[in-house]
Amino acid sequence: MSTTFVPNMPNHTTLGNIEDKVMKIQKGNQDSLRNELIEAYQPFIKKVTSKVCSQYIDRTMDEFSVGLYAFNEAIDQYQEGQGSRFLSFADMVIRRRVIDFIRKEVRQNRLIYLQPDEEDEEGRIEDSYAEQKAAMDHYEEKIQAENRVYEIEEYQKLLKDFGLNFKVLSKHCPKHVDARENAKEIARLLVENKEWSSFLMEKKQLPIKDLLNMVSCSRKTIERNRKYIIAVSLIYLGDFKALKSYIQP
Repeated sequence: MSTTFVPNMPNHTTLGNIEDKVMKIQKGNQDSLRNELIEAYQPFIKKVTSKVCSQYIDRTMDEFSVGLYAFNEAIDQYQEGQGSRFLSFADMVIRRRVIDFIRKEVRQNRLIYLQPDEEDEEGRIEDSYAEQKAAMDHYEEKIQAENRVYEIEEYQKLLKDFGLNFKVLSKHCPKHVDARENAKEIARLLVENKEWSSFLMEKKQLPIKDLLNMVSCSRKTIERNRKYIIAVSLIYLGDFKALKSYIQP
């Protein structure tokens, strides 16, 4: 894999607030600024990529190219008020793209080993590929587990901004299935509305008046399940794919 980014070596201090720069790039005609950010944050990209791969990654490796493209993708996709600073968001995008790349490589290698064409001296097909397949399966499971741990850590940081933690949530989780599903639906409606989700992230509160116009439950019900609704909303807003499986029907 190769990149077309123009090399440039600015000092980090000259880049100013990175969120402001990203917003400026998204408005268009800022290719030179995009190249500056990508070049300046290559050490960050390399660090994140190396951590995902559990080995040192240099600039000649495919994984690093994947990280570069992921950082560029993060510049295009980042939204203010979505629950994280740009570098936290970029970290997540890089991790996911590198993990996807690793999984693809594992699947391709698995197909190779599932089609053995060598026989031993007694005419039997060698089965060493089974051990290699098991090793690749184990590696993929390891990557998935590390990604879940990372998402949980990032989710805990978001919860802390709202004065929440897992212990608090365990006490405020609706006991009845119907109540939980209603709370999840309210959270889904909230995150689909950019104005409401921005209000949540900025004010650290639910836009209860607006939500009451969209749902059939009472204000008392929303307030009683407020912490749970916020917690579910943050999973959606943070795009924590591994955690979404716990809240989706």
